[in-house]
Amino acid sequence: MPRASRPLLRTSLALLAGTALAAPLVLTGPPAAAGDAYTVTALKVTVRAGDRSCTLDTDVYRPSGVDAGHPAPAVLTTNGFGGSKADGSTDALAKAFAARGYVALAYSGLGFGKTGCPISLDDPRIDGRAASQLVDLLAGSRTADNGTRLDYVAMDGRGDPRVGMIGGSYGGAIQLATAAVDHRVDALVPLITWNDLSYSLDPNNADRRQGVGGPVPGAYKWQWTNGFFLIGEAQGLLHPRIDPSRTGGAGCLHFVARACETKRLLDSGKYPAARTEAMLRYARSVSPVSYLKSVTAPTLLVQGQADTLFTLNEAAATYRALTAQGTPAKMIWQYWGHSGGIKNPPEGELSLAKGNLEDSYVGRRILAWFDRYLRHRTHTGTGPAFAYYRDWVTGGNTYATSATFPAGGSRRLYLSGDGKLVGNRAEVVRGSREYRNLRIATSHSESSLAGMLGLPDPAPFDARGTHLDWTSGPVTGRPVDVVGAPRVTLKVVSPRTERVQHSADAADKLVLFAKLYDVAPDGKQTLVHRLVAPARVPDATRRFTVELPGIVHRYEPGHWLRFTLAASDSAYAGNRGVKPVTVTSAPEDTGVLELPVTQGVVR
Repeated sequence: MPRASRPLLRTSLALLAGTALAAPLVLTGPPAAAGDAYTVTALKVTVRAGDRSCTLDTDVYRPSGVDAGHPAPAVLTTNGFGGSKADGSTDALAKAFAARGYVALAYSGLGFGKTGCPISLDDPRIDGRAASQLVDLLAGSRTADNGTRLDYVAMDGRGDPRVGMIGGSYGGAIQLATAAVDHRVDALVPLITWNDLSYSLDPNNADRRQGVGGPVPGAYKWQWTNGFFLIGEAQGLLHPRIDPSRTGGAGCLHFVARACETKRLLDSGKYPAARTEAMLRYARSVSPVSYLKSVTAPTLLVQGQADTLFTLNEAAATYRALTAQGTPAKMIWQYWGHSGGIKNPPEGELSLAKGNLEDSYVGRRILAWFDRYLRHRTHTGTGPAFAYYRDWVTGGNTYATSATFPAGGSRRLYLSGDGKLVGNRAEVVRGSREYRNLRIATSHSESSLAGMLGLPDPAPFDARGTHLDWTSGPVTGRPVDVVGAPRVTLKVVSPRTERVQHSADAADKLVLFAKLYDVAPDGKQTLVHRLVAPARVPDATRRFTVELPGIVHRYEPGHWLRFTLAASDSAYAGNRGVKPVTVTSAPEDTGVLELPVTQGVVR
């Protein structure tokens, strides 16, 4: 191991000690026999990826009866982070579409499996260009390394194959990156992926500006980041005869230099202005937020509710950007994401490892999407603009739909000085309350990869004196259904923050964590999908708005809604130094919580 790579690895291993966070995003499923439905051919394809040449490891699934005289549209798919063309989800998707008459091309992404080049985070200038050269292969305008030419893909014009893309997580962002640089791609289905990596890895939910992120870095999501960093750096162990083109830079074994430098800055806990601005520019340059303007392919976004890595807010930001510019787009909020159900989805939900397309709502929507845009069946309905899974529905249709996003309306609750959430500003009691952070985390939301791996995780908690909360009255009458991203606007008082927040280091700004609990009649509280909203406050002398993670949740009659501000969270880096915080309430000037609701009233 090169000497320069050891500090980053040691840091990541030390931070992850005692947690099980080094498993790749690989979904396993039973192998399926091709039978007479299709044949599978392994091909090597050497491409130019950025400033390197490397070989892509691919499998082409050719349906029976498809030939130059009887061509078929194609579906291109690749793996999630840490996987390969052979993992359960990638292989199962290729088989599922080949069995339905599509030519399927599955490949291991750059830096994974037996494919060369270092990991470059789905950079459109590298990963996107590499995938575009696979579109050339599907077009028959280039050959595989052994001279094989594909001449049985349906064409929309000379050199323009009819091709869609599908995949999850890392295999989701690559679709948008490819479509941004190659307009021959006809349809996309990105599942559980990101809008802005600078937000995903270092989220700031205060005063959102572009996409999902705030104006300054947020709270480092160290557990998720270190887990995936170790997965990437372990590729040499997983594949001992690794392609030498995969050597990384800037002290990393298998990541490109800019990604390695970003990881080092996040680990430092410091955000000096120049270096931080460069980090944000890079992270956004490899993220859809920076290149969606170039995406014209119709896009069906599927995002998971149980996901603390890439929240529903990320898909919502992508959806808004695409529809605003006129790109056809629709969005589904399914149940499972990185934080739960990814291996064993609830009954009736799409399972990538099983390829149960006809047997799930999401699967049928995907088939309709490709029917419409790849088979040109213009009469095919592609469903409503927005659909969302309801975990409280135990029979019948678990999905609700809406012709618009967001669905429903909005309800306001006010933060009263006595710790209550009230429905009328006139009911606010004057008062001030204080919390303070310690030098260790005193609140717990999750152990990040535990949900994905099905491991036990302590229940969320907040230590006394290190948080404030406000609780509504019990829900009466109809249940309250919250569908979307709640928002809170408030002002805090923190003199210690005010003295240091104008330094050149953004790490001196105040960090807080906002979240919503469901409190049952017996007093048990549930943090919905363990979601929290880290916020690095741009200016503690002014009011600010925090957008919480999107949720789909029913508050049943007799339950209370509890809004909490915490000083820290064990899954994130937090404040530099102790920064006491006071929240003051008065009828004419208090915090306001806005809930996106489709039914019910909180009092």
